[in-house]
Amino acid sequence: MNAHLLAAQVKKALHHIRQEGLSSFLNILSRRFRSSRSLFTKPDVMHAYRFLKFAPEVQYPDNALSNGERTINWYIPPIGKGSGGHLNLFRFMQHLGNLGFTNRVVIVEDDGERSSVKVKSTIKSWFNIDNVEVYFVDGVVPSAAASIATSWQTAYAVKNLVALTHKCYFVQDYEPWFYPAGSEYALAEQTYRFGFHGFTAGSWLSTLLSREFDMSTTALGFSFDRALYKPHPKDNTIHKRVFFYVRPPTARRAFDLGVLVLAELARRIPDITVVMAGWDVHHYTFPFACDHAGLKNPEQLAELYSSCDAALVLSLSNLSLLPLEIMACGVPVVSNRAECTEWLLDDKIAMLAEPTVDALSCALEKVLSFPALAQQLKENAFAFTASASWSAEGDKMAQRLHEIFSSPPPTFEPASETQASSFTENSSYRSENFDSIPGDKSRRRT
Repeated sequence: MNAHLLAAQVKKALHHIRQEGLSSFLNILSRRFRSSRSLFTKPDVMHAYRFLKFAPEVQYPDNALSNGERTINWYIPPIGKGSGGHLNLFRFMQHLGNLGFTNRVVIVEDDGERSSVKVKSTIKSWFNIDNVEVYFVDGVVPSAAASIATSWQTAYAVKNLVALTHKCYFVQDYEPWFYPAGSEYALAEQTYRFGFHGFTAGSWLSTLLSREFDMSTTALGFSFDRALYKPHPKDNTIHKRVFFYVRPPTARRAFDLGVLVLAELARRIPDITVVMAGWDVHHYTFPFACDHAGLKNPEQLAELYSSCDAALVLSLSNLSLLPLEIMACGVPVVSNRAECTEWLLDDKIAMLAEPTVDALSCALEKVLSFPALAQQLKENAFAFTASASWSAEGDKMAQRLHEIFSSPPPTFEPASETQASSFTENSSYRSENFDSIPGDKSRRRT
């Protein structure tokens, strides 16, 4: 193993232990050892795909819909610090909670010890939201007017749910593309055929799911935190700085392509510095000058973005929020031309190019070499970001939920009184983020 890579992995492990505790770290190791691709033990396929059978039990009486409640059970993957996907979920929960909805988190995992109190504390600390209740998929969950899946794995728990509830799907990307053609691809793709109403991150996903799977969808737009993302003073230097969003483990962010593009750009403009953030890539070799920013807190990102003359943000599936956040800081964005990017970006507010080394390096070169072009892009993009609003998107979701709640109830069978009696005698509310929280057992009798 590369010595730098080994050092980076050890550093990452020690940081996790300091932040989240030894118990959390050991839980992660245990899951990886038991995965279907483990190199350390006999692979356990049944354990790796156990989420296909998760079927949460609903507290009796299952009467949230008949009572006209505005209650939502969100079925979410284990919480990760810095997770953009979780941040978006909690952002919408916060807004809906402010509008009078009751939000509950149901964590879809069954490993390790769990504490709902600890999870709520973590959600408050990491995502600044405290008006959610926390449950776990193998416990009893309250009756809810809506049950929302938030990833393809959690969609199976909602599909297996036997309850009087409207089943929905908060879709942030086309998840089959996260995998090569195979088991995970096929299982992820099937979730779009479950008959759920989809709330999608942007119109590209909405169009794709409607066209390919005849899925009913509501497209929600992107915005950004205006308190964080705004221009900061920039040092006047002769050396050009190019921001590059790096996530090597996330194939859809095209790390390798970006490095090739920046190497070609450095050949044409030798005095550039590439500012890399999003992942620790110290152990890589690059043929250009680098400023390794690594993982930054959101409060630090605006200043980092503002220090750059251009930004390269690649997306081979749905966009992240970075293009909007970077443009709001007054920095021109260069990205790849594709349906999954052009639903938000166009040639007036960004430099779009075909996903080739030559085309993308030429686009960056133009931005860096022609100040008038760069200034026009900045002004257009800044005006565009001014119209973005999380509040408006949250209102749109709330309105659609009201329409769904007023429609005829679904045909799913409610829990029987016999089942409910068994639930209350033998079950407890349990939850914890197994991925990053050392848990303790906590029980609340129903």
